[in-house]
Amino acid sequence: MIVLGLTGSIGMGKSTAARMLRRLGVPLYDADAEVHRLLAPGGGAVRAVEDAFPGVRNEAGGIDRQKLGRRVFGDAPALRRLEAILHPRIRIVERRFVARARARREKLVVLDIPLLFETGGEGRCDYALVVTAPARLQRERVMRRPGMTEQRFADILKAQTPDRVKRFRADFVVPTALGKGTTYRRLQSIVRELRQGERPRRHRGGR
Repeated sequence: MIVLGLTGSIGMGKSTAARMLRRLGVPLYDADAEVHRLLAPGGGAVRAVEDAFPGVRNEAGGIDRQKLGRRVFGDAPALRRLEAILHPRIRIVERRFVARARARREKLVVLDIPLLFETGGEGRCDYALVVTAPARLQRERVMRRPGMTEQRFADILKAQTPDRVKRFRADFVVPTALGKGTTYRRLQSIVRELRQGERPRRHRGGR
């Protein structure tokens, strides 16, 4: 079974690419969705996050992600504390996903991990796919998001591996500025290539 890591900096179109891969019938693990579950009311990380960052719980009993974001972005030690809480929990679910897919004899699965390179996640993948767009378009997309500010955008970018580095390290680069049709056709071609075993598997450490 081939494990394909999907990543891309904020505003590059990763969520759209993930939806397209699902349309192509590829089982996909969404790390960010798992974070949402962990921080939702009753989630497995709520108590630990509240203990580490008092005052970030919302009235419903979950974690207010905007409050939490303001506490950790731009504060490297705080961000590391949060990652130490979330990442081990996320990895447990990811391993279960991969194991179930392997048991079903899937040919290809995708791990949608926003911080794939930043956390060493590419070592658990056979290939890495990066979505990309020009910086101007990236900024336009991100600044349309509710609650986004220039400072928060800058802090997020500082915490992420630069786009040019991601593209250099990727096995596949998919541009998202040329229209959804072009993006879909490129992803379709990659899925076909990997399912048919046309590309030699690259060895990556840390699996």
